[in-house]
Amino acid sequence: MCGRTSCHLPRDVLTRACAYQDRQGQQRLPEWRDPDKYCPSYNKSPRSNSPVLLSRLHFEKGADSSERIIAPMRWGLVPSWFKEGDPSKLQFNTSNCRSDTIMEKLSFKSVSNGTPNNPEDWEKVWDNWRLLTMAGIFDCWEPPEGGDCLYSYTIITVDSCKGLNDIHHRMPAILDGEEAVSKWLDFGEVSTQEALKLIHPTENITFHPVSTVVNNSQNNTPECLAPVDLLVKKELKASGRSQKMFQWLATKSSKKEDPQTPQKAESDVPQWSSQFLQKSPFPTKRGGATLLERWLKQEKEEEPVAKRPHCQ
Repeated sequence: MCGRTSCHLPRDVLTRACAYQDRQGQQRLPEWRDPDKYCPSYNKSPRSNSPVLLSRLHFEKGADSSERIIAPMRWGLVPSWFKEGDPSKLQFNTSNCRSDTIMEKLSFKSVSNGTPNNPEDWEKVWDNWRLLTMAGIFDCWEPPEGGDCLYSYTIITVDSCKGLNDIHHRMPAILDGEEAVSKWLDFGEVSTQEALKLIHPTENITFHPVSTVVNNSQNNTPECLAPVDLLVKKELKASGRSQKMFQWLATKSSKKEDPQTPQKAESDVPQWSSQFLQKSPFPTKRGGATLLERWLKQEKEEEPVAKRPHCQ
């Protein structure tokens, strides 16, 4: 359902946008893990890296579970039990997971809570806009033959709210507000059952249509997020050769419609055809058999008199 996100803010700006209060009420900024793997983009698709907000306790035993870390992770969960050496060989789509089956499917067992971040605004600087925080879960996969661990995540989806129902029957599970984000991340203090109560549709969201430019994941420009008017027809952009063809067709069409335009003279016939083709006195028809019969009839009528059979 959710196949595109955007997180184009510079790393330091994104860090400030993720400011939070710890358990003691102090304002803090999350720390980064593997910051070099973060690549800002206007058009993120599955299998690309996106920043995920999660509890420090996932990486450090004994840490305060209210403290937060930002870690770039692969979009599309690769479960820790996957035995192949290449994550791309995973046979099923794990970019999203349904909230009603999250506790049943084997793919999502033994995973942890995280929050993918997606800026709602598309300016180059953050101006106190709220991030669009979506509930997700992540896992750590270790290659069977050794190598670096791969952290990956999936976005939880719920039934669409009334405003989005005409567009799609599913929507991301949005954590609406700082309190919801804190409860979802703080697994040290909040049970899984309590956290799952935060997963439900929300009407507190704005949206707008965007250009089909976003369909190509290689496009990475602000145009991917800019609003478009669906009622305005897109003008046809033709190449130079096509424009000449359109002009030629328009000229021919206007001449055909003009009643004062004289018919073509015999000299207007292209030289290459007038030299070799004899113009038939009969109207041209598409039927091959009819044309042949007319041609034979014409040849018969043009035979010399001496060769015609004599009859009285």
